[in-house]
Amino acid sequence: MSHPFETPSSDYPPPRLVFWETTAGCNLACIHCRRITVADQLTPQDLTTAEAFDLIDQIAAFARPIFVLSGGEPLFRPDIFDIARHAADAGLIVALATNGTLITSEVARQIRAGGIQRVSISFDGADAPTHNLFRGTSAFERSVVGMRYLAEVGVPYQINTTVARHNAHQMPQTLDLAKDLGAAALHLFLLVPVGCGMEIADEQQISAAQYEDILNWMYDAEMEGGIELKATCAPHYFRIVRQRQAEERRQGIVRRRPDSMQRQSAKGATGHAAGRPGGHPEGHPMNAATKGCLAGTGVCFVSHRGEVFPCGYLPVEAGNVRQTPFQQIWQRSPLFDEMRNPDALGGKCGLCEFKKVCGGCRARAYGMTMDYLGEEPFCTYEPRGLALQTEF
Repeated sequence: MSHPFETPSSDYPPPRLVFWETTAGCNLACIHCRRITVADQLTPQDLTTAEAFDLIDQIAAFARPIFVLSGGEPLFRPDIFDIARHAADAGLIVALATNGTLITSEVARQIRAGGIQRVSISFDGADAPTHNLFRGTSAFERSVVGMRYLAEVGVPYQINTTVARHNAHQMPQTLDLAKDLGAAALHLFLLVPVGCGMEIADEQQISAAQYEDILNWMYDAEMEGGIELKATCAPHYFRIVRQRQAEERRQGIVRRRPDSMQRQSAKGATGHAAGRPGGHPEGHPMNAATKGCLAGTGVCFVSHRGEVFPCGYLPVEAGNVRQTPFQQIWQRSPLFDEMRNPDALGGKCGLCEFKKVCGGCRARAYGMTMDYLGEEPFCTYEPRGLALQTEF
């Protein structure tokens, strides 16, 4: 009997982003965390330093992705800067995803020395009361201080905001906050009801119509420029961009396209750009616009125990780097092969004319229906294919 990774064999392009959950340990207990359990210390299941180095070497052997050190809280690991330096020296583009509360002046200097090119800091509100409601502590002020230390040593930083019912009305103010704090980017994360998110879905989840409104607001804000804007876990944004641009062409409206929008034409349906090592379009890869859901197509997530998932919100395992080489998992996993076929999508996603640029959030489909190929549950769009099917 053949090993499950012997088929299908694939020359599929290497990943654009690899998220590694450095540890499950964290100093905060955020109500929207994707983890079902949160440890307040390092856990014995975490990959060792040697295992982390080996993972990096395996990735660098065939890819040059953005390598995101996430968690938990990555600054919990005493070896995190050695790991970052190893990844940078191996040719990976290293980013750090943190809550920002542990960044001191010395930590900021170590971040820079470790070769980390950007730090993302979570702000889930435009002011301290709103942010701290989600984060459970006085995290807002401490994160702002951490950001200032990064600015002092010249490390770029971005703001990541999880959009939920408590802060959905604050998007313009959150954008102003990002600009006022000197952030390089604002990335909006649309809440995925998996992990602890499942427990608060009814309480915090915004409606599909609100998703649509926020993404249309983001289109207008992105057109104004001034800061990099991205929607994460909101693949239908790419459908909205195309709809809005088509409508503007019909009306004869001429608007200057920000660089991020112009770069969308440089990539193919897989989210990989042609002619660039690692699939990065022209310009800095941190700014690269791709397609909608990249789970298993341009992105994957390695857990602190070595499990490889399509993304951090989709808990269906493709393999484990403690048993199978990373490249073999990425290129030959039957799960990834299935997720790379847009014709395998079900429901209205399968009938949608935008399925190759959107694809629907596979994690939200799984979280709501237990079917990762099912239709996106938070999309208001009715595809033309559905209308034709109804007619007949």
